[in-house]
Amino acid sequence: MYDVAVVGGGPVGACAAALLARGAGGRGLSVALLEPQPPAPLPAGAPLEARVVAISRASERTLASAGAWPEILGPRVCAYERMRIWHASVAPTSAAALLFDAADVGEPNLGYIVENRLLQTALLAALVQAGGHIEAVQLSGLRISEDAVEAHTSGGIFSARLIIGADGAQSAVRAAAGLTAESSGYAQTAIVATVATQRPHEMTAWQRFTKAGTVAFLPLADGTSSIVWSADDELAPGLMAASEADFALELDRASDLALGATRLVSARQSFALRRLSAPRYVARRVALIGDAAHVVHPLAGQGVNLGLLDAAALADLVLAASAGGEDPGAFGVLRRYERWRKSEVALMSAAIDAFDRFLAHGSGPLALLAQQGLSWVNRAPELKRVFIRRALGMSGELPRAAR
Repeated sequence: MYDVAVVGGGPVGACAAALLARGAGGRGLSVALLEPQPPAPLPAGAPLEARVVAISRASERTLASAGAWPEILGPRVCAYERMRIWHASVAPTSAAALLFDAADVGEPNLGYIVENRLLQTALLAALVQAGGHIEAVQLSGLRISEDAVEAHTSGGIFSARLIIGADGAQSAVRAAAGLTAESSGYAQTAIVATVATQRPHEMTAWQRFTKAGTVAFLPLADGTSSIVWSADDELAPGLMAASEADFALELDRASDLALGATRLVSARQSFALRRLSAPRYVARRVALIGDAAHVVHPLAGQGVNLGLLDAAALADLVLAASAGGEDPGAFGVLRRYERWRKSEVALMSAAIDAFDRFLAHGSGPLALLAQQGLSWVNRAPELKRVFIRRALGMSGELPRAAR
């Protein structure tokens, strides 16, 4: 019998497990993490991987609280100091382009670009160091009773007071607990790759909105950039099938040569973009976090950050309940988590969808207003600071681990 079993060992699930196992003041819970395919650590000197995440300041602090940040911060990580966002109707360096600079809010940077696998393996190592257990098993079902949950897996039955579903958009935990999710497509495909650019990335994240989608360049530690091109579905198959040279030419057009000519240095990966929202994040002795509860468009790079804050908020409440002698899986504890995080996620999701709808694909007066809004924010220092703090993840009610 564990206090908590976490299903899904991606960055969000591993973070929740590590936070709960470490506890506050060394008073952690007994935690099992069920992950069928734990990743191998990155070999020393391996090329940077194309799948990266932008880690906000709040997420950085959460990762430090989980004990993983020292293992993450190193030569493979790139701090970014600025974000430059512009619409296809203007030049990237014009006054109509929105520029966020860490110096405007007295911060050394706006966050870090970290490989997904580096983030995941560091968190799994932190979990083991805190006394948690990793079980390489596949979930087949749940049996929920008044006092506990049995997780039936390919390796046997694991019992816990609380099951946390961190197993992604197709969550088996969500289905087994009788929870539902509302999902719809964006009619876009994300294309991810690593590219070399003619000009330095200047430790800046670059993002251009066009009528055929959004293209972002995320700075990497070796001077290359990871691109996330959210291309309309009618355009994406041709981009994936194009030769490397032809793809680079299309990318140059889509980015308006903001960093000069580009050259592919990795294979291209693609995945369909969908939004997802679970009407309920919790059931009896079950809580959903990360993509199991919500999936947002990648244009703002907030998916993993939202999930890490889910993990921190749930850990806050469960650890406090346990310290007070309360059952860690008590429904009242889980409902407090749901009310807290649903409102925060709904606000961010609505903002991201509005950016995609009006800046990337909009037309008419509302789209024009949104495009002009970038320059208005640029000329309003106080308003810009509000947006920068949101990008840092430092607004709203923060869990203790993220403060």
